[in-house]
Amino acid sequence: MAQIIVPAEAQGAVLASSEGLSFWGGVDPATGKVIDAHHPLCGQSLAGKILLMPTSRGSCTGSGVLLELALNGHAPAALVFREAEDILTLGALIAGKMFEKPLAVLRLGAKDYDLLAKARSARITPEMLSTDAWDLPLSDRPARDLHLTAEDQAMLDGADGPAVQLAMEITCTMARGQGAARLVDVTRVHIDGCIYASPANLLFAQTMADMGSKVRVPTTMNAISVDHGNWRAQGVPPDFGLPASRLADAYVTMGARASFTCAPYQLPAPPERGEFIAWSESNAVIYANSVLGARTVKHPDFLDLCIALTTRAPLSGVYLDEHRTPRRVIDVTLPAQYDEAIWPMLGWLAGQAAPDRIPLLRGLETAAPNEDDLKALCAAFGTTSAAPMLHVAGVTPEADLPPVAEADTLRITPEDLRRVWRQFNAGPAQVDLVAFGSPHFSLAECRALDAALAGRKRDPDTAVIVTLGHDTLAAARDDGTVARLEAAGG
Repeated sequence: MAQIIVPAEAQGAVLASSEGLSFWGGVDPATGKVIDAHHPLCGQSLAGKILLMPTSRGSCTGSGVLLELALNGHAPAALVFREAEDILTLGALIAGKMFEKPLAVLRLGAKDYDLLAKARSARITPEMLSTDAWDLPLSDRPARDLHLTAEDQAMLDGADGPAVQLAMEITCTMARGQGAARLVDVTRVHIDGCIYASPANLLFAQTMADMGSKVRVPTTMNAISVDHGNWRAQGVPPDFGLPASRLADAYVTMGARASFTCAPYQLPAPPERGEFIAWSESNAVIYANSVLGARTVKHPDFLDLCIALTTRAPLSGVYLDEHRTPRRVIDVTLPAQYDEAIWPMLGWLAGQAAPDRIPLLRGLETAAPNEDDLKALCAAFGTTSAAPMLHVAGVTPEADLPPVAEADTLRITPEDLRRVWRQFNAGPAQVDLVAFGSPHFSLAECRALDAALAGRKRDPDTAVIVTLGHDTLAAARDDGTVARLEAAGG
């Protein structure tokens, strides 16, 4: 299989990575330099390169980072994947379709991928991938035909206006790239593109708002890059605070609720098991699939809005029963003693052990993780794995799904956990800032921090912040928790 997903012409030096990369937080959007200190490509520039990765990983905001790189001239010349990939593919699609900055995206079979990884340079046209040693024909034919309903076709033909038409064009292109046979209705959407990752995010949102876009299903918004009502008082520079605030306002104008939380599962009436939703924000997607048993692909930024405008999503990935089954078993041995820090460490290690597949974690049946423990597990898993969910035997609702026949088994040991603890606790002894709430703190976590600080004051040389959603903040104010934390110096 040699498929061109987003057609464009490109040429450049080949840069191959053995593991996926999150463009959000991993690549400088102004320069194209890899800044993820834990990634093998750290320090290298992606600008103008034919970039090979098995797939991407991490934040859905990578779409916006890639769009910014395309607009400022520092994007890779092309992206080549071995596995399914949506986040960067969508950024490349938007760059070409809306802003005339085309960026080729290819998907190759394992053999062809490995051959290209050994080449020094390559050339790409919509029909051919070439190196100095060989030529490989490319196909733009999707894996299967996409069936549209009469209502889908009407939107695609412009019956509901240009904004909905553009949204449906983008959705259908992504659906064909995913091999979807049809689209499916969703009941709610969570927007991740409201984070001001770069000026490109604002440009996209304002362009869509100016076209008269209005969401058609209940739509919540992720945490934004500033405290919307207080950033001026907090001393945030206007050259950042204003565009970040305007980005949020653009989505509110389009009908999204100003929920401003990266933990939408903490809001009233969270999704139910089996409910088809369309969420972005990697931790929220993994939590919704894994803990709630709802169904959502890890939608990239910008596609989230397209789905909100049409109510339709590609029926692919973990929307389908067959793609929710475990493909790797991870047997966990816990140390004799541990605290809540064990959960993000487990998530990090599980993601490293299953970077491209859904795992089943065994050995935690008696650990009795609570909602916040599972939140930490899912969030950390999303930083090292591209998988949209995990299963925990005896804990999560679909953990009784049998692994596929070819699933292998890996182990996480107490020594692995100690290694991660040492890795993330290396560095200077001086701590200038302690930041809680990534993902957003729950009310229970606010109360736990309040109890831990009872009768104490923070060190005057160490700043402390807690980030949380509006609903949680209101509840914590009502019961006095916020006042006590502020009195302690938070």
